[in-house]
Amino acid sequence: MPGADPLPGQLDRWLAARGAELVAIRRHIHAHPEPSHSEFETAALVMRELTLAGLSPRLMPRGNGVICDIGEGDQVIAFRADLDALPLHDLKDVSYRSTVEKLTHACGHDVHTTILIGLGLALAQLNERGELPGRIRLLFQPAEEAIPSGAPEVIAAGGLKDVAAIYALHCYPQLPAGLVGVRSGPFTAAADTVKVKLSGPGGHTARPHLTADLVHALGRVIVDVPALLDRRVDPRAGVSLVWGSVHAGQAFNAIPGTGEVMGTVRVLNREAWREAPEMVTRLVRDVVAATGAEVEVEYRRGVPPVINDRMATAIIAGAAGAALGADRVVEAELSMGGEDFSYYLEHVPGAMIRLGTGTPGSDVRHDLHQGDFDVDENCIAHGIRVMAHTALAALSTGAF
Repeated sequence: MPGADPLPGQLDRWLAARGAELVAIRRHIHAHPEPSHSEFETAALVMRELTLAGLSPRLMPRGNGVICDIGEGDQVIAFRADLDALPLHDLKDVSYRSTVEKLTHACGHDVHTTILIGLGLALAQLNERGELPGRIRLLFQPAEEAIPSGAPEVIAAGGLKDVAAIYALHCYPQLPAGLVGVRSGPFTAAADTVKVKLSGPGGHTARPHLTADLVHALGRVIVDVPALLDRRVDPRAGVSLVWGSVHAGQAFNAIPGTGEVMGTVRVLNREAWREAPEMVTRLVRDVVAATGAEVEVEYRRGVPPVINDRMATAIIAGAAGAALGADRVVEAELSMGGEDFSYYLEHVPGAMIRLGTGTPGSDVRHDLHQGDFDVDENCIAHGIRVMAHTALAALSTGAF
């Protein structure tokens, strides 16, 4: 792979010298999590580390994100990490347990941030030696877990200016550390929310014919709308409407005057996602029309689907093979979860991969978005290796 051959020995020596320091950075971030849109101290830490390496990072306008270029060139290859934590209690008994009540890095953003810092430090040294054949941009993004999320803020701050391609990785505890999952095309789903509010006169359960039977109407919405949606959309589009909350009434013998049901709409296909709000709203109204209830549909956009570019995926797959060994690169599964990395892919080609974080040989898997989530910290060095190889391969390939 062009530009990759001189890297392994240099990178291995560098990681051996700096590995403990990088683990310490990850543990500090883990112990001091910050919520979405308020990642000020984490951004300040990133600024300090990159500045000490001789780089010139800049804070985003609100001070809770960082953008940093390395090297020179007209076109840019970008890498993104996210900074925010989740509103969960940290249930682990470890020295780096979260010091903030009901806030913890249960999605691995501390690992993502540390890997991108490490990538910056390693590439800064390559650049000093004149061995970086172009320009790399590091994007430390706030608020991946929130809606509205932080990716549009990064784009508005010039994060994609001159960018030819963008890459990211995400912790994946179902794979052991040392493996990565790669997939071209649909990778994660769009994730929207829908709320249906019904209203009517209310009445006695002995006389449902004299009013609008709201609980029955809600039942029709809950059962019929997902079933009808399955018949209105190409099944290959991967559309899923699942209800997660329903509320109506207090008394067993009174038909309520109001009720609501809320759920998520997840879509793997970009065109189907664009059509989803109108289609779901129309189906809900059609189903409710026969019940006599009044209906209000609140459809809220979340994030687009992540659609990995074919060429970008090939580059990062090859780079991961060069970094870890071809047998350490496996096919990633589709996920119906949402990821706001998708916003970048609406503008430029790119790819996200899954980074194995499980402990090899262990049956314990600390799943994402759980209070006991943790990683095998060897994954930090693996992630840096993969992204460093990707940086050089993407700069050298001339495909973008």
